Amino acid sequence: MRQSVIYQDIVQKEALKWVRLIINSRFGEIDASLMKRIENLSPEQLEALGEVFFSFSNINDLQAYLARENP
Repeated sequence: MRQSVIYQDIVQKEALKWVRLIINSRFGEIDASLMKRIENLSPEQLEALGEVFFSFSNINDLQAYLARENP
C-alpha cells in the first residue's frame, strides 16, 4: 500500500499542508513562486525540510535551502 500512487498523493498533500502551515505561521504569506517550489518537493524532501525548518532565522534561509536541495 505504501507504494501506491494514491497513498503517495495523500502523503504529499498532508506533508505540504503542514509545511505550508509552519511557513505561514513563521514568516507570513510567502511569494507564490517560492510556494510553487515547495509544492514540487517530494514527500521525502518535505520531511527533510520540516526537520531543518526551525533552524531558519528568516525567509532567505528557506530560499537558500530550496536552492541547494531542489535547484
